[in-house]
Amino acid sequence: MASSSSSGLTFKLHPLVMLNISDHYTRVKSQSQPPPSSHSCSNGSGSGADSPSASAPPRVFGCVIGVQSGRTVEIFNSFELLYDPSTHSLDRAFLEKKQELYKKVFPNFYVLGWYSTGSDAQESDMQIHKALMDINESPVYVLLNPSINHAQKDLPVTIYESELHVIDGIPQLIFVQASYHIETVEAERISVDHVAHLKPSDGGSAATQLAAHLTGIHSAIKMLNSRIKVLHHYLLAMQKGDIPCENSLLRQVSSLLRRLPAIDSEKFKDDFLMEYNDTLLVSYLAMFTNCSSTMNELVDKFNTAYDRHSRRGGRTAFI
Repeated sequence: MASSSSSGLTFKLHPLVMLNISDHYTRVKSQSQPPPSSHSCSNGSGSGADSPSASAPPRVFGCVIGVQSGRTVEIFNSFELLYDPSTHSLDRAFLEKKQELYKKVFPNFYVLGWYSTGSDAQESDMQIHKALMDINESPVYVLLNPSINHAQKDLPVTIYESELHVIDGIPQLIFVQASYHIETVEAERISVDHVAHLKPSDGGSAATQLAAHLTGIHSAIKMLNSRIKVLHHYLLAMQKGDIPCENSLLRQVSSLLRRLPAIDSEKFKDDFLMEYNDTLLVSYLAMFTNCSSTMNELVDKFNTAYDRHSRRGGRTAFI
């Protein structure tokens, strides 16, 4: 059971954490379903299902990492853990190794708690929660509900804290639900927007939808360019005296042109050049990767041809 948290902490959850948990669960579920004769789903996948039956969805486990500044806890990322369903415990050696590796890459990130999947917190979860208190004295528990509920508008993610309550004269740790909000950085917003726009909705591929999207942008720019040309030719004709001067039209054109200095500033130029250079860099990297792949394939073909030639030459010399 869980109640509302009264700790006063502010939790910020990044979309990458939800994507990682969802991907972890999807992989474990897809690996455990196809072989019906399989009796184990936890060989390195982190699944905590006690039964291999298809009716019991697997549970996955992992750690969440991030930073805590004062009363604000920001969860940036997560990594998977190995779970032993017989003892309801995590592989501690694996956890320490992953923590050491992540510390080298993200020195400012700390283990804030752990995550799992399910509709509600279970009694065995408190055992895992207590086991992590030597790493973080007040760990957080992020629970993702993988079941699909079309009527639910909120995200199927719940964050729990642990509080010490006296129940029947006995002090006990219980899970208390905490409020949170989604925090994103620029890279995450771009990634989420990219995935949302490229998701096939009518059975078409992502490449087809991307081509249609770019075609629409090209058509809009082409139409805008043609209308600007018409306006430009009209003003030139008005300046030469070929057509009478219309003050109302000139006022509208002047009002339109006065909006241009809003983007003609040093800050806009710096931001635009930065975005333009980033785009060129990404294009260069994509081209470089493509060339490297082609070169690797060419080298592999030469190696294969050389090996075959060497084997034929060896047999000829032997004969």
